[in-house]
Amino acid sequence: MITNAPAPTALSTADRLAEALADPHTVLPSDLPEDGRAWPQSLAGGASGIALLHIERARTGRGDWSTADAWLRAALAGEISAAANANLFFGAPALAFVVHRAASASSRYARLLERLDSATATVTERRLAAARRRIDRGVYPPMEEFDLIQGLAGIGAHHLSRHPEHEIAHDVLAYLVRLTEPLPGGAGLPPWWMEVGPTGAPHPDYPGGHGNFGLAHGIGAVLAVLSQAALRGSTTPGLATAIERICAWMDHWRHGDEASPWWPGQITREQASEQHIHQDLRPRPSWCYGASGTARAQQLAGLALGDQGRVRTAESAILSALRDPLQQEQLPDIGLCHGMAGLLHAAWRMGTDTGNPQITAELRRLADRLISALHQKDHPPEVLDGTAGAALALHTFGIGRAPAPHWDTFLALA
Repeated sequence: MITNAPAPTALSTADRLAEALADPHTVLPSDLPEDGRAWPQSLAGGASGIALLHIERARTGRGDWSTADAWLRAALAGEISAAANANLFFGAPALAFVVHRAASASSRYARLLERLDSATATVTERRLAAARRRIDRGVYPPMEEFDLIQGLAGIGAHHLSRHPEHEIAHDVLAYLVRLTEPLPGGAGLPPWWMEVGPTGAPHPDYPGGHGNFGLAHGIGAVLAVLSQAALRGSTTPGLATAIERICAWMDHWRHGDEASPWWPGQITREQASEQHIHQDLRPRPSWCYGASGTARAQQLAGLALGDQGRVRTAESAILSALRDPLQQEQLPDIGLCHGMAGLLHAAWRMGTDTGNPQITAELRRLADRLISALHQKDHPPEVLDGTAGAALALHTFGIGRAPAPHWDTFLALA
């Protein structure tokens, strides 16, 4: 992998942000639940996400392990959830993901990781069994079955990173392949169609449900995980066909021109019937629903399939997001989810993976915009929408590398 030259301003800003998040006792909210569980175990908004920042800094020689240890202890406070709602962003799988990064640099976390692996395997097996029963009934999936944040795409991303040859990793990949197989009586809708609104619940604006393209809650995450598996040499039957099915659907709905392609964040049943969406529905270039996520998924698919045209289309999409002032104005926030940090890091991943100098040439300007926004007001400390996530993006851009196991696997970017 090609690395960028160090960016000292980005790195010093990341250092400053991390220093402000050094002590869990001063950063953790004072109104934690008495059982100490909900906030610490959240990867998106809790202690485990901030622990990830300090672990990455320690792994790359920029931070100290004592700070990472303090945050891990905070994340592990209370009983760890392995309930039905545990996922990559909460409970045992989230903590297994974070501890795996720490264990890659120190054997002292090995026994803890083994216990978390066992709990995560139990969660995964239960989730897979429920998903198989749903497919056997021939009905569309709920959002929480397969998406990245709540579902099996996220859990699969963890297993692919943690132990790609393990049976449970193959089982999740087999499920994700099966997710793409047509359902009987599908009425022209893809088998990953959801009969709910984008919140995951029924909504009057989505009487026929919706099709979701995004990395956070849609088929984009499945495409990214399957493509990463293919690039790792997975022999899961039907893997390439599943990638091609998703790509065909996304190609059908791709808009724009060669220089500025884009994909919708979601479509309604009415739009699917009319085979049309308005140009004004182009999403902001965020990670969760926009080009920061969908372009990376498309790039990974192109690399997995050996489709250089798809790679070029994906890189044109991210370049458009980086260069277009109107798209930049749609990202005033700092975060990884729907802010500048997400675009910065996704573009860094894309530029370094293929050595595209046009992409990497745009990154410093975006980093400067992010740094300026960070100085303008206070922000929450969390990793998905706050300063911990911005610090991770700036840290990685600043040092020009992100060692395996990659911290951004939880975003399905690596």
